[in-house]
Amino acid sequence: MSKIFGLAGLSASDYQFVRKADQRLIYAAINQLAARVNNDMTDSIKLFVQETTQVYTERYQLPGSGYMQRRADGARGPAVKAHGSWDVAYPLYDYGEQVAATDIEMAYMTPAELDRHVQTVINGYQNAVRRDILTALLIATNVTYTDKRNGTLTCVPLANGDSVTYPPVLGAVAEATENHYIESNYAASAISDTNDPIVTIVDELEEHFGTITGGSNIAVFINNAQTAKITGLTNFVDWTDRGVNEGSNTATVNGRPDIPGKILGRHRSGAWVSEWRWMPANYVTGIHLEAPAPLKQRVDPVETGLPQGLALVSNTAEYPLEAAEWRARFGFGVANRLNGVVVELGTGGTYTAPTII
Repeated sequence: MSKIFGLAGLSASDYQFVRKADQRLIYAAINQLAARVNNDMTDSIKLFVQETTQVYTERYQLPGSGYMQRRADGARGPAVKAHGSWDVAYPLYDYGEQVAATDIEMAYMTPAELDRHVQTVINGYQNAVRRDILTALLIATNVTYTDKRNGTLTCVPLANGDSVTYPPVLGAVAEATENHYIESNYAASAISDTNDPIVTIVDELEEHFGTITGGSNIAVFINNAQTAKITGLTNFVDWTDRGVNEGSNTATVNGRPDIPGKILGRHRSGAWVSEWRWMPANYVTGIHLEAPAPLKQRVDPVETGLPQGLALVSNTAEYPLEAAEWRARFGFGVANRLNGVVVELGTGGTYTAPTII
């Protein structure tokens, strides 16, 4: 049975062609399917996105660090000075597609064909979301976005060595600049116990967010081109396949985080390793799971009435499918500039962002 017709409570065998069915029911069923897609997408990107927001710019703040100050007997303590604030901005892009069909094409379109067209749109939406998340994380420079209602916005990357100072790292008392875009100075083929990008990533994140007894909760994403080298490290422990009984003297991994990609195992430095084929080859990215996620997703204000996420919009009530357009309006911008580290596996001397599109 057609997935869409099933949601509409219609039997595909009763309606050989879409045009003969009640398009209003099918239209509602498609948006019901889109709502499920949106819920699944929200769940799958929660590692990267801490929340949705309707603001276009804000001052992002983290709590300070340092040491509590001594005082003389009877004296009032000095005022707390919170460190760590920076200005961020979020883009808002408009995406749209349509299943272009004339009344004749619609008359001959079967439920299975409609399913295929709709799934193509869904695939494109999911791909666009993943691409924009990676663009926000992996591009190391400011991005200028022209907002028709709010002027020119400057969307910042993760900490990139600019003039912004961040809360003191653990063991320090002074604010300092940070750079979380790192060039490894060794090629991917040279990954070894000595040249280990995961150790670098974990160290950068732990100095800001601390360590946890028993190992940190950090997710590291690699491309499948780096899988053999990473899984060959001495400090890497394989994830136990549920279909394999390991030997009694074999180290196995306990627990499993909910992160994108195929979890390969755990690095003893405190990181889960996931093979995520959306990650460009020769780039390794880490995010701390116990700290606020790096990105925020901008959406339209509720009072505009514009749908959030993927939606099918039509201007015709009687035959909505023949005048419908898919719409999605969203944008991702970095908020927490400290929760993310990207290592480029290369010998060029400085970090060079990958070509995302």
